[in-house]
Amino acid sequence: MVSSSHEALHRIFQKDPALLTRTLQTVLHVPFPEPREFAAMNVDLTEIEPVERRVDTLLRAETDEGTYLLVVESQGKKDEDKRRSWPYYLSYLYAKFRCDPVLIVITQSAATARWAGEPIHLGVRGCPSLTVRPLVLGPDNVPVIADAWTARKDPALAALSAMTHGRGAQAAAILESLVAGLKSLDADTAAVFVQFVDSCLVDSQARKLWRDLMTEMQYFWRHPLAEQTREEGREEGRKQGRIEGRAEMVIEVLEWRGIPVPDTVRERVTSCTDHAQLTIWGERALQVTEAEDLFRATGPASGGGGV
Repeated sequence: MVSSSHEALHRIFQKDPALLTRTLQTVLHVPFPEPREFAAMNVDLTEIEPVERRVDTLLRAETDEGTYLLVVESQGKKDEDKRRSWPYYLSYLYAKFRCDPVLIVITQSAATARWAGEPIHLGVRGCPSLTVRPLVLGPDNVPVIADAWTARKDPALAALSAMTHGRGAQAAAILESLVAGLKSLDADTAAVFVQFVDSCLVDSQARKLWRDLMTEMQYFWRHPLAEQTREEGREEGRKQGRIEGRAEMVIEVLEWRGIPVPDTVRERVTSCTDHAQLTIWGERALQVTEAEDLFRATGPASGGGGV
């Protein structure tokens, strides 16, 4: 199961390689030739002696104009060490496979996108021996897909849109539109996109909305993410049950001791969601003479706090 946005942002292109060339053509307006076929390649670029180096995703695209190697790098933040490795990746691939490599960087951060898009010049200033110009996909150029018709037309691009823009005021429209797009896919493919999107939603409200939307889709319940969501729900239910039980115990102790419990006290106790505070009130319930004394810290048994 994908557990990070870093993995999801590049692995979506492994799931749907054509999405990568479509974004190059339509988002970045790169005249990339239409591929006849794709093949996933080993991402390990380590030589016999040097340090280990791995790209995130590496695809081979066969076109009428020749073979291209598509190098996809997922970048969460600025990293100069990583940036210095990009010319190595391209040079190594060009020398080993004798075909043109294309570097694509994808990020959720506009600032990181601007940084990644800066050309890398190696050699004499003004007359470089090698220049690397990364192609960058990020919030500033990946389209916002917030209508069902567009999402159904290209569900993979709609998923990428949610992964890149799934926060703020647009999140609800983007995610709801994506649901319509996913319904046009087979269950297994849709479930993979569900997981990718979930991994990229850093905003807690957006993630909750996404998981609420997914509970309505039957295929979702066969996916590992569903089990994770159900377990989180069960744990939340157990926690809520413990809190409610503790609150009931406080009231029951007072009533067992014959102490009248006014509605104001009952409401304050039963509406409390702090387990530690309820434990303090439970200890006081064994000693107080009036229900209101629960909320007054007196003596060594008060446990502190909870005024």
